[in-house]
Amino acid sequence: MLDTTVKKDIINQIGQLDYEHQRRVLDFARALAVTGPKGVSGKQLLSFAGSIPADDLKAMKKAIEEGCEKVDLNEW
Repeated sequence: MLDTTVKKDIINQIGQLDYEHQRRVLDFARALAVTGPKGVSGKQLLSFAGSIPADDLKAMKKAIEEGCEKVDLNEW
C-alpha cells in the first residue's frame, strides 16, 4: 500500500515537471510495476550442487581468468 505522504510528494514533484518529463516518470513507474523478482530460490537449486564435474569447473575458471577483465588498448 502506498503511503499517503509519499503519494502526495510524488504528485507534487510530478506537477512541477514539463510534459515530457512527466511521461518519463510514468514510463519509469510502469516499468517498476511490472518488474519483480525472477527465477527460483536458492533452495530450489541445491539439488544441482555438485553436478558439474570438477575438471569442467577448473576449465571454466581458467577460461574466465584468461579471457575476462582484460583491456585491449588498441581496440578503440
